[in-house]
Amino acid sequence: MQESETTMLIAQQLRSGLSRLYADLLGRRVFKFLLALHGVGAFALITFGVMLGKFSVARCVVRPLVAREISRAGVKLLPMFLFASLAMGFLIIGQAAPWVSRVGGENTFLGDIMAIVVVRELGPLLTAFLVLARVGTANVVELGTARAMGEVESLEALGIDPVHYFVMPRVIGMAVGIFSLTVYLILGTVGSGYLWAFVQHVPLQPSDYFNQLAGALSYLDFILLALKTCAFGCIIAIVTCYHGLAQPLQLDQISNATVRAVGQSVIACVLIDALFIIAYLTV
Repeated sequence: MQESETTMLIAQQLRSGLSRLYADLLGRRVFKFLLALHGVGAFALITFGVMLGKFSVARCVVRPLVAREISRAGVKLLPMFLFASLAMGFLIIGQAAPWVSRVGGENTFLGDIMAIVVVRELGPLLTAFLVLARVGTANVVELGTARAMGEVESLEALGIDPVHYFVMPRVIGMAVGIFSLTVYLILGTVGSGYLWAFVQHVPLQPSDYFNQLAGALSYLDFILLALKTCAFGCIIAIVTCYHGLAQPLQLDQISNATVRAVGQSVIACVLIDALFIIAYLTV
């Protein structure tokens, strides 16, 4: 009896210790998340304040920076998005056409599927993630290196606002770039989707296919698409610039800052997408 009671007591102590350990770990995670949310939120307010107050300041300097960011987050990624649109059209139609044919609706639902999957959800989200992987990570590395090498302090000593010089062009460029690439990706996917349907001998005329697309979409879809993609661009630029610029960094800390920036950007984009899903369902 004494041995069994001792064993039960030890097991209870172990369970209580593990419970405290998990509670401490969860508490640290929540506390770090709240700190990151507070920091990114404050940095976002500073960024938008600078954009409103200094939008027309030093145009001859800022405009080339904005054009460079639009080129980097948009034009230079067009070949990759051409391949992505061809692959998406093949995957969606390749999976949807056999399933639709089994329920006897192959002439009815393919356009609706493309509209719902590509225009509303997969197109904007995939574009945001690809731009984050190619350009967002570069933002953290570039700004983190500039901060570690003392370039930010040098600009401040010259009276140049680092947020105006570094962050504002990236926010505008990434918002415009993600919006443009999303439109490009959607058009390419819709076109390649019909191409793959034709290759699979789906009896669907081009006029019927595009009429289905037009019937499945409304003006609200285009408005929410523009708002969503611009929101993705702004939040990715702000989060990546925050982790590269807002905190003092050493060169060996840039990789960890990049990992944190990517993770928080993905979470932020998913949360924004969830808000727009609610908007689709309620409006």
